[in-house]
Amino acid sequence: MDSETLQPDPEPASPSSSSPSSSPDRNGPAQPPDPTLEYEISEQSRKAKERHDQAIQDLLLKRRAQALAIPTNDSAVRARLRLLNEPITLFGEREMERRDRLRSIMAKLDAEGHLETLMKAHEEQEMAEKEREDEEPMASYPFYTEGSKDLVDVRLDISKFSFSRASSRLERARRRRGDPDEDEDGELNYALEYASGLTLQCSEIGDDRPLSGCGFSHDGTLLATSAWSGTAKIWSMPQVEKVATLKGHKERATDVAFSPVSNHLATACADRTAILWNSEGSLLQTFKGHLDRLARIAFHPSGKYLGSASFDKTWRLWDINSGVELLLQEGHSRSVYGICFHCDGSLAATCGLDALARIWDLRTGKSILALEGHIKPVLGIDFSPNGYHLATGAEDNACRIWDLRMKKTIKVIPAHSRLISHVKFEPQEGYFLVTASYDCTAKVWSARDFKPIKTLSGHEAKVASLDVSADGQFIATVAMDRTIKLWSNTSNGKEREASMDIG
Repeated sequence: MDSETLQPDPEPASPSSSSPSSSPDRNGPAQPPDPTLEYEISEQSRKAKERHDQAIQDLLLKRRAQALAIPTNDSAVRARLRLLNEPITLFGEREMERRDRLRSIMAKLDAEGHLETLMKAHEEQEMAEKEREDEEPMASYPFYTEGSKDLVDVRLDISKFSFSRASSRLERARRRRGDPDEDEDGELNYALEYASGLTLQCSEIGDDRPLSGCGFSHDGTLLATSAWSGTAKIWSMPQVEKVATLKGHKERATDVAFSPVSNHLATACADRTAILWNSEGSLLQTFKGHLDRLARIAFHPSGKYLGSASFDKTWRLWDINSGVELLLQEGHSRSVYGICFHCDGSLAATCGLDALARIWDLRTGKSILALEGHIKPVLGIDFSPNGYHLATGAEDNACRIWDLRMKKTIKVIPAHSRLISHVKFEPQEGYFLVTASYDCTAKVWSARDFKPIKTLSGHEAKVASLDVSADGQFIATVAMDRTIKLWSNTSNGKEREASMDIG
């Protein structure tokens, strides 16, 4: 059989499957395609191309945005957004998110060619406003809040008082340092030996509710206590027998303090008031003005003024005789808890739940130091009689000793296992420091190196407050167990009193 008979015959070309322009001629070479013809692109390819183009545009926009100068301060970011007629903040927007939004807006305007025009117009407007301000005379008003005439008089009075006290203190320090007969180390050693022998002399139920504060009178013959029942009581010393009950507050009393020059005393209360009493229990003056409950109170060394710390984030200075509010001082960002005055009367120290202690110059009204170091609320604060040490106790269980000359902490005492509720220097020479804590104890520390010399154990609940008598012979502590405990060293108390030269 012939092999040609096995080849299939070619199928005839269909007119619909080819065109004269694209099909090769059977009798000649193939013709090139017509460039004028359009080819259809699938929907999938079109979308892929759009995504690619958009990604390129986003990349270019991002590079342009990164090259722009964007303010880092949030206030400046808000101002720039306001200039561009954009919302200065969105619901739930954080600072970094707001800055990124500004960057995107500025990059988009820059790509459209509008950013330079807007910024130039803004600069011209700012320059015009600055020129107008330069041409206008300065307004004749102070940049501070003016105080009352009474406050001016008080500042002058405090200045005179503090200059005299500071001069006497420094002169005495120079005399003691230069006198060969003075034995400061011997007195310090004797005081520490006395404190190391402190024992519980008396324990008395002070109220039906927990006790919140206590304070000795200036002559040491009386002790006052405050309680959550709203009452304060006066006790004789050293027998701790009740002398008077002070009723006048509507809510729990938070602190009590005796005047340094008389047997008048003041109480603080959660009803937002403080009250001045005499030792017989008669109400003399009521101090109203705080917007939230009071925490601690303290008398100025002159005895003319009373300082109060409050949960309304302020502390205030009151005139004892008239009951007038002389000073309302802000400065703490959270509640103010503790307050005390320098032995010269020139400075006040406050502490609060913002973990700060602040030093205020009462003669000028300025906050001259902000002491940062505690990591939790500061509840106790006290100046040393030496004039340059300050102790603070906080919820971080630590007591810090600050040197006001160096403006820094010189000692951190890991004093207790729970928060420190109160701190107090021995008021005669500052030879030792006492701390009270919610770990149910109070501790005595040497002022030489701030090492522990005695732990006062006996309370069955949190120790809320303490005080040291003016001669340093007695320490009183009050606690949530409703008891008053009096600590003393009866074995050599009389010898110490005779040996201490108080000038």
